[in-house]
Amino acid sequence: MKQTQVETNPFRYSNTNKRYHTYDYYLKNRFGGKVAKIPLDCGFTCPNIDGTRGRGGCIYCSERGSGDFAKPSVMPISEQFTAMFDVMKRKWDTDMAIPYFQAHTNTYAPIELLRSLYYEALTFDGVVGINIATRADCLSDEVCDLLAEIAEKTVLTVELGLQSVHEETAKLINRCHTFGEFCEGYDKLRKASDKINICVHLIEGLPGEDHTMMVESARQVALLHPEQIKLHCLNILKNTALASLYESGRYTPITREEFISVVCDSLELFPADIVIGRLTGDADRRKLIEPIWSLKKTEVINNIDRELYERNSYQGIRSVL
Repeated sequence: MKQTQVETNPFRYSNTNKRYHTYDYYLKNRFGGKVAKIPLDCGFTCPNIDGTRGRGGCIYCSERGSGDFAKPSVMPISEQFTAMFDVMKRKWDTDMAIPYFQAHTNTYAPIELLRSLYYEALTFDGVVGINIATRADCLSDEVCDLLAEIAEKTVLTVELGLQSVHEETAKLINRCHTFGEFCEGYDKLRKASDKINICVHLIEGLPGEDHTMMVESARQVALLHPEQIKLHCLNILKNTALASLYESGRYTPITREEFISVVCDSLELFPADIVIGRLTGDADRRKLIEPIWSLKKTEVINNIDRELYERNSYQGIRSVL
């Protein structure tokens, strides 16, 4: 009898056909079952929106700063959490959750406000961890001390948006910090506590980047060896600076074929123990202009699985660590 893809899968951090270290696999092994990740919007801003580092934000960022699926920030976070968790409980039959401070920069506020919000989230029913999305240039000494404190009380993951290691790209997308500054913040967070899990975000298909540049970003992040990495294609959303670039013919979105190739090449470089927090992003259908193919999330994931299988490859096969 012919063996299945599951039976012939050489990747050790998997009990399915997935040849990479999925977030679902991590959660089930860490917490014993499915865990719902609940997006929260605290109404924060960002240093490259308010003028501290720049104006206008990154060219791809929506007015809600990646928090499009969270409840409105006018709602207390306890109400946001309850409303979203009630829905996910019915969908996934789980009683475990991770509050995800997602919208804008979630360490960019007075320290006592941050302390109050983080500690409030710890009191919510079913919480087994907390995720906090921020920028590497928004990690003051007092913020790092607070994050280390929270990491003593729960499983804390701090998500750092990098997007690309290339300085010319950072300027094009109005990132308003350098790769050097990112590394300084990363190292500072790493030294604050060995209990803090770090997740690094990369975007594929940024303006001016080719396949080689995207894979080089993956190579450099692999050398940092964070606990998690998130990848997704660049989404063009309505009413953004990126939308203006696209509509004027100055930007062409990445194709599905190129995205799959870049993702698989990147996965081969990432050490096998790094958790892949995501391989595609979720865009609001009402706001997405391109790439439309990204809405077929399951199909894209299946294409990645097929490509790795046909290559006889898996995450970490070309890792130098």
